[in-house]
Amino acid sequence: MGPGGPLRLGGVEIPHDRALIGHSDADVLLHAVTDALLGAASLGDIGQLFPDTAAENQNRDSSEMLLSVFQQVVATGFSVVNLDCILFAEQPKLAPFSDAMRRHLAELLEIAPEAVGIKAKTGEGVGPVGKREAISAQCVVLLEGT
Repeated sequence: MGPGGPLRLGGVEIPHDRALIGHSDADVLLHAVTDALLGAASLGDIGQLFPDTAAENQNRDSSEMLLSVFQQVVATGFSVVNLDCILFAEQPKLAPFSDAMRRHLAELLEIAPEAVGIKAKTGEGVGPVGKREAISAQCVVLLEGT
């Protein structure tokens, strides 16, 4: 994390005095969902498809990357049933933004918002998350063959 804002998570801009730092827009939630889709469909990982050494990925919108991967997953014969995500952040409080994140993910993945789970956890003052040095995300996705 670094100074400046706003913070971008799940494709939603969240007012905050810090931002995530990365080669792309550093949206860790969308990156976790992208990697979960790739893993579930055995299509590699986000670093293989969108390397941080490629100029075209500099400041790239993570929603674009997720949509590209979703299209590949669908092309291989799968559809998304649901996903469950956990965001780890000490600050800011994310509950007020979870519905907007849920709706954005549902729109990208062509599923109902009710099929998207988003939970936020703090680090309780421990480790990089607890010390507000980092925000991380985990996601599990269920795919169904079409």
